[in-house]
Amino acid sequence: MRISRLYVAMPLVLHETIELDDDSAHYLRAVLRLKKAQLVTLFNGEGGEFLGNTIEVSRKRVLIELQSFSEHSVESKLQVVLGLGISRGDRMDFSIQKSVELGVTEIAPLLTKRCVVQLKGDKSDKKVSHWQRISQNAAEQSGRTLRPAVDAVDSIENWVTQQTGLKIFLDPFATQTLAQYQPENNKVTLLAGPEGGFTEEERELAKQAGFIPVQLGPRILRTETAALAALTAVQFLWGDLGICHAE
Repeated sequence: MRISRLYVAMPLVLHETIELDDDSAHYLRAVLRLKKAQLVTLFNGEGGEFLGNTIEVSRKRVLIELQSFSEHSVESKLQVVLGLGISRGDRMDFSIQKSVELGVTEIAPLLTKRCVVQLKGDKSDKKVSHWQRISQNAAEQSGRTLRPAVDAVDSIENWVTQQTGLKIFLDPFATQTLAQYQPENNKVTLLAGPEGGFTEEERELAKQAGFIPVQLGPRILRTETAALAALTAVQFLWGDLGICHAE
């Protein structure tokens, strides 16, 4: 029987009983539809996971006894930061969800000149909270024990100057390929543009900040396709997608 997984933002200690916060309790009752005396896997992003038993599931509260701990991890040895030009609606949601499944470590939503979506003030905060929930749900579903961070919205001009590792920006007009490079200290930083692509000024800013223009083949890819293709490629080249595990 498949055991549901739930991220909780709280300390977890073996053999203790915890009370879930309101949001987690609602998710367990209404979405996972768990009842009393059912098993659930909990993780808090600090590594490993706990097997818990629901000892009370009511409108008043949800209590879970932590019965065992496992250091099981499906995290890649490769640290991947993704700077992602903000795209419209479901495209951004899809990109974040699939990036988490592919092992991304951190996602930075970026405002660029050709972004169709412009976020300011409360609207920006609400969008980031929404994307953080998508990251959390994808981590739960994919068996991850770490929840990738979704950062506050930033400008591409500021973000590119703060990055480290092997710095790559996806450019359909580049001549270099990923296979020509090696990550620095097992870290890769990817920069993917919005639906309209980068302006010439943004391309120059990225290059001045040490980003290498790389193409992913002869075809021009949509923004959500390019980011996921790049993540797949770096995980295959330097991460864990190229590893065959024995049964």
